[in-house]
Amino acid sequence: MTHKGRIISAVALTALGLGLTACNDGEDSSSAQESPSASAPASSDPAGESPSADPSDDAAAPAGGDVAAPGTKLKIGDRAILPFKYGTEKKGTVAVTVTAIEKGAEADMAAFGAKAKGMTPYYIRMKVENVGGTDLAYSSLRLRGKLEGGAPTGVILIGDLPGKCDNESAPGEFTTKGASYETCSLSATKTEPIAAASFEEGDAYSDSPVIWTN
Repeated sequence: MTHKGRIISAVALTALGLGLTACNDGEDSSSAQESPSASAPASSDPAGESPSADPSDDAAAPAGGDVAAPGTKLKIGDRAILPFKYGTEKKGTVAVTVTAIEKGAEADMAAFGAKAKGMTPYYIRMKVENVGGTDLAYSSLRLRGKLEGGAPTGVILIGDLPGKCDNESAPGEFTTKGASYETCSLSATKTEPIAAASFEEGDAYSDSPVIWTN
């Protein structure tokens, strides 16, 4: 299943709350201006679950180390153990290691159409490990890009750039302790460079994310 990529302003995100997946061609003109749709291929979701992770504090008990506290500051290459919830049924503990934050070229954003003009993409590459040993097959995890100092980019992208930054879902074998896979989260900015990656899913981390910087 192929989805259209989207570019959504931070203002639109606040206004629409959790209704991003409800954006469609039937929106009124003001909504369409705030949350424009642009064509770009995105990874399919084999499990047919919601593509966004929603970790919570009551995830499975940590294994292999202590869970990173909200607000933890890390360096690229550091490993953080985090509570993780995907959809309504999959729940556990994962370890995330950000391996690189790579700057792309503005031309790479052409798949997102005219709305992406002037945007520079950044590719947040990571390794995800199943630490708790619960069934997290076909789940998907994304990190957000941040400007230096922790400010948001002001741009939210839905989709990826095949061959450059593929947001891979966990494989079917991601059900046991020690299983791992690699994936990439796409971010972009029109202003300052992206200098950090953040995990900010779930109540505990939404206001005080775990941050990786160079």
